[in-house]
Amino acid sequence: MAQTAKKKAVVLLSGGLDSATTLAIAQNEGFECYAMTFRYGQRHQVEIHSACRVATALGVREHRIVDIDLASFGGSALTDPSLNVPKERPNLTDGIPITYVPARNTVFLSYALAWAEVLGAFDIFIGVNAMDYSGYPDCRAEYIAAFEKMANLATAAAVEGKGKYQIHTPIIRMTKGQIIQAGTRLGLDYSLTHSCYDPDLQGRACGRCDSCQLRLKGFAEAGLTDPVEYVKK
Repeated sequence: MAQTAKKKAVVLLSGGLDSATTLAIAQNEGFECYAMTFRYGQRHQVEIHSACRVATALGVREHRIVDIDLASFGGSALTDPSLNVPKERPNLTDGIPITYVPARNTVFLSYALAWAEVLGAFDIFIGVNAMDYSGYPDCRAEYIAAFEKMANLATAAAVEGKGKYQIHTPIIRMTKGQIIQAGTRLGLDYSLTHSCYDPDLQGRACGRCDSCQLRLKGFAEAGLTDPVEYVKK
């Protein structure tokens, strides 16, 4: 008897903890995964290398690295070297920080939607989280629901009735500790990932930016040791 072909899914993969866990979950749910990573003008390339390592380790069907230039607009400490990455903020949900990249997830999801339509895939995975996060507006469930509605209005495949697009957010309601526990159960090697907004020249995590603080908090909650290297204080 012929095997039933796996459903295809496009997975946004940044190289960070959340997106790597999301990819592992998508694979565990039986999807044939096509990973998409962006070189969008971020100030360091460490996360790109991490995304490549994760994609290789998890054996995705294809991994695309797409070049776009969000840095040309500025407005974020992740793309503009004249802006400092905030460190040791006491309340990480107090306002939208300068590390927010304007419209980033909207741009990323649009590219993922375009590739999905070409692939004949109707499932897109993104590792947004609305529990332990820095208050970014494009990580909220209502934003994802709005994009999903738009995707089904804007594409030929959906309008012609070939399928209905679904934006999957499997970790959106998890704490960082729960995310790490989920990935660990699936055998994900977190030493392959990178989360720091401001690594040093050797690629070591600063341990003080929002992303590092959330990551370290998550590993502590999970009762595990973070395997990545941090700058020694």
